[in-house]
Amino acid sequence: MYARCGRPGDARRVFDEIPRRDLVSWNAMISGYAKAGCAAEAVALFAAMAEEGWEPNGVTLVGVLAACGDLGNSSLGRRLEEEYAGRGARGSDPFVGSALIDMYGKCGDLAAARRVFDEIPAKDTNGMSNEAIALFLSMAEANIKPDKITLVGVLSACAAVGAIELGIKLDEYALQNGLYHNVYVGTALVDMFAKCGNLDRAIHVFHNMTQKNVVSYNAMISALALHGRSCEAILLFKQMRNEEGIFPDDISLIGVLSACVHAGLVDEGRRWFNSMVSEFGLAPKAEHYSCMVDLLARAGHLEEAWDFIEKMPEKADAVVLGALLNACRKCKNVEIGERVMERILQVEPSNSWNYLVSSKIYASSNRWDDSARMIELMRERGVSKTPGCSWVEIDGEVHEFYAGDDLHLCTEDIYQTLIALVEEMKLEGYIPNIYLS
Repeated sequence: MYARCGRPGDARRVFDEIPRRDLVSWNAMISGYAKAGCAAEAVALFAAMAEEGWEPNGVTLVGVLAACGDLGNSSLGRRLEEEYAGRGARGSDPFVGSALIDMYGKCGDLAAARRVFDEIPAKDTNGMSNEAIALFLSMAEANIKPDKITLVGVLSACAAVGAIELGIKLDEYALQNGLYHNVYVGTALVDMFAKCGNLDRAIHVFHNMTQKNVVSYNAMISALALHGRSCEAILLFKQMRNEEGIFPDDISLIGVLSACVHAGLVDEGRRWFNSMVSEFGLAPKAEHYSCMVDLLARAGHLEEAWDFIEKMPEKADAVVLGALLNACRKCKNVEIGERVMERILQVEPSNSWNYLVSSKIYASSNRWDDSARMIELMRERGVSKTPGCSWVEIDGEVHEFYAGDDLHLCTEDIYQTLIALVEEMKLEGYIPNIYLS
């Protein structure tokens, strides 16, 4: 607690008073030192821990590697990597991999940082995007100018975590260095601005691109659809069809169908879906069926949506089934809801959302025993509720938050602000709809 509150001295006093320390207490103190900027103390404590015969785990490594980065001590960081790579600590733990990338980047060893990044077998999208951004910033500090490939990769990372401030700087760099003519850079800028919420800038970049391909059009069509400007998305798709040498692909039709979903254009969506083979020579894939299920479910055509699921060339995934299950909850349709429940709990048995929504479907029809049964089934299978997650960029730094999170240094101020906002909303007449949870 003291360490999280930025009081490492008090935390160390409590640590020294613990009669029998375990690995958790060592890790907490090392991590506390690292987060408080006491890097030398973190490394010294790690050495003391080793002398007492404790075997470090992934949590230990993350804290010590962070301290190594702050101290510029790549030799210790490299020794830790070599020592624990054999036991699979790096490969099996993405947090250790991320800590190694961050450490090498801070120490200026960009080649080693890139090597570790490439060696991580399964990359968490948001975590690796943050590491990619950190690696790029280290390149900038070393006065290494990014090339087109680097720029595209970093823009993709910015889009993934909403780092629009860095994205704007990269946009300026691309403009100053004549990179707007590069179709890949331009497309990455369109995608980044759209996903970060600046649709007008995405449109501006798109219209100023001297070269466009089907990927560029797909990015812009999807962006318009995502922001609810469905008619413009469909119009742009029609314009693309008239462009010489550019032919719609399956991604283009996903964009069009998504536009229909967001605008509730059921008949239009049916027409585009039914024309895929005859007009475009494209066989509908699972993603196209998913769009149609979502479109029909939102419009309350639950039986037709279920028929689409039955006709899908592949088994419906949890996303498709989840869309229909949620629609069954809104429409209070237990009959189709039970069909979906059976299927989705086979496909994704560890997702708490599936059990909670199923329980609410039964509750909406006053079937309380069945509602309770779903909650009990969730507990029997050891499924716990997954906390919601969001992030925001402030002064170039991405802050990540989880529901019920109390680990951020500004937690008290954040919750006080939230309480004040809720009170203001109530004064404006806001009444929460508990059935949407």
